Amino acid sequence: MPMIGQPAPQFKAPAVVDGGDFKEISLTDYKGKWVVLFFYPLDFTFVCPTEITQFRDTLKDFKALGAEVIGCSIDSVHSHKRWIKDDLGQLGYPLIGDVTHRVSRDYGVLLEDKGIATRGTFIIDPEGAIQYMGIHNLNVGRDAKEILRVLTGLKSGELCSAGWKPGDKHLSPK
Repeated sequence: MPMIGQPAPQFKAPAVVDGGDFKEISLTDYKGKWVVLFFYPLDFTFVCPTEITQFRDTLKDFKALGAEVIGCSIDSVHSHKRWIKDDLGQLGYPLIGDVTHRVSRDYGVLLEDKGIATRGTFIIDPEGAIQYMGIHNLNVGRDAKEILRVLTGLKSGELCSAGWKPGDKHLSPK
């Protein structure tokens, strides 16, 4: 299981990128940038599209912070392409097809007994270290706006209190 401050597990995996093209991507492609990597259980489900489209709808905010967003599930890139075409519309960020379960397993989010990933989110800094990780139950979707808040706090390099929001004062050590 990866840990905060440790190097993020490297991966090289097929993904669907905008326009429905297939492309192999790796974490090293994003060296020097903040990365928000999120895992979700399955395509064509109920909660997953609400998260995926919320990340799309806030993508400009992530990019304004210098962050790239990547989604991942155990579905194939062909399933992703069909789901994007039929239901989701263009996303603006890649979806990894983790049919081997390697990426999900390396990040510690694979539910081995079900063969799917849970809702894991990782913020990786420009040097490739994990600075945030959160794992949700299958039934509860995450909020991309909370991930934006955490990313903003991390990038500030300051102490951020519970409930801190961008624009609020940071804490000062005594």
